[in-house]
Formats: sequence, structure tokens, C-alpha cells
Amino acid sequence: MSDSALSTTAPVDTELRGRIRRGIEDVLPRILKIELADIPENACFFDDLGLTSSGTIELVLEIEEELDVQIDIEHLGVDDLRSIGSLTDYVAGHLVDGD
Repeated sequence: MSDSALSTTAPVDTELRGRIRRGIEDVLPRILKIELADIPENACFFDDLGLTSSGTIELVLEIEEELDVQIDIEHLGVDDLRSIGSLTDYVAGHLVDGD
């Protein structure tokens, strides 16, 4: 299989990705009910930040509200919820057109 056949996702707009990352960082303290200092992109939601499975649902809903977007959660998996970076990438690549 060629490299181009393996790559099915389009490159993510860096400005959009930054906006999403800031949105996640803005809502996390409300979800976790703690103050957070600078959060590294590879911070694990569950191990490092103590997010619960029910908190992930709340997190996605809060991100949608904070950023005024709709996220396609049909393919959202555990790997997408591992870290701030993985969730940022997922959200950036799975926004739903709000017609």
C-alpha cells in the first residue's frame, strides 16, 4: 500500500487547531473543578488530569459550547481521548457543518 493510500485525513489548519486547543484548556478547569497551570499537549486526561469517563462527555459538550461548533462523535474513540493533543486533532478533523 502506498503512503498516499494510508493518509486519508487532510492537514489540519494550524489556526483552527490552536483555537481548539485553547478552548479545551479553557473548559478543562470547569470540568475537573481544579485550577490548572500550563498543560502540556501530551497530558493524559485520565492518568495525569483525573478525568472520568462521564467527564469526557461533559468535556466534549463544553468544547462544542465554548467554540460554538458541532463535533462528529460517531468515530470518537479511546485513543482520541488519551491526551489534549489527540482530542485537539480529533476535534479539528471532525467538525460538523452547521447548515
